[in-house]
Amino acid sequence: MIALGCDHGGYELMQEVIAYLDEKGLEYKNFGCGSTDAVDYPIYAKKVAKAILSKECEKGILICGTGIGISITANRFKGIRAALCSDCFSAEATRQHNDANILAMGGRVVGPGLAVKIVDTFLNTEFSNAERHMNRVKAIDEE
Repeated sequence: MIALGCDHGGYELMQEVIAYLDEKGLEYKNFGCGSTDAVDYPIYAKKVAKAILSKECEKGILICGTGIGISITANRFKGIRAALCSDCFSAEATRQHNDANILAMGGRVVGPGLAVKIVDTFLNTEFSNAERHMNRVKAIDEE
């Protein structure tokens, strides 16, 4: 299952992502927000991060105006690897090399057509499992 979260700046782009997920028959849980009315992005980033850490959801997608604030908030949680992506190459690389479990995008940065391609790339790219990448991912959470 995919956890979804956005603020008002990401609401419209999230609707495009939801339409894509529905078209593909992919299961998701939408943690909000529910409109373009102003809200605080940390609320939704935390809900998505907690859903992944609890294993309620496997991956997440977060969208705010730029994708920056919402990804920073999600990355405060040990075990979360949120990657802000504005292109397909980055989405593929972060899955292969970083085992990113949250895709973050900017609703005011990425257009709907590209966003759907980024989501598709992120969701359909596997972690490489190469020892060097596994060691790096492990090192991220070490204190």
